[in-house]
Amino acid sequence: MLAIMAGGEEADVLRAQPILEILGRVTHGGPSGSGQLCKLVNQAIVAVTIGAVAEGLTLAQAGGADPEQVRRAILGGFADSRILNIHGSRMTERQFEPGGTITNQVKNLDAVMDIAAQAGLQMPLTARVRDLFGALLERGLGYLNHSAVLLGIERLAARDS
Repeated sequence: MLAIMAGGEEADVLRAQPILEILGRVTHGGPSGSGQLCKLVNQAIVAVTIGAVAEGLTLAQAGGADPEQVRRAILGGFADSRILNIHGSRMTERQFEPGGTITNQVKNLDAVMDIAAQAGLQMPLTARVRDLFGALLERGLGYLNHSAVLLGIERLAARDS
C-alpha cells in the first residue's frame, strides 16, 4: 500500500481523498508543502536506519558472528523494523539489484539537507549517511539498491583495519 502524504487545505485533501485512497493510505500533513516535507522526513529516517542496519551487520561480521543470525536474533526486539527485515536481508544475501536506488537516495537526501539548511537545522546523522551514499554514487554504483550502503561501510571498515 502506497503512503500518500498530502499538503494543502484540509477541505481540499478530504475532497481528493476518495480518489487518492484507491492508490493508498492518505495522511494530511498540514498546509501546502507539508506533503513534500513529510516525504523528506521519511527519506531521512529511512536512510539513517539503513545506515544503522549496515553498520550493525558489519560489526556482527567483524566480531565473528553470522550477520544473518544476528539479524534474525534482533527481529522482534526494539531494533526490529521493516528496514532490518527487508534491507537487512538484502544485505546479508548481498542482493543489491535496483529498487530504491542510491541515485534517488542521494537526490532525496540533498533535498532534506537543503530544507534543513533553510530552517537553520544541523542534521549530523543525515549528513553523514548522505556522504556514505554519495561516495557510492561517485564510484559509479548509483544504480544499486540503497541497501548497498553496506558496501561503503564495509569499505571504511577494511580501510580502518
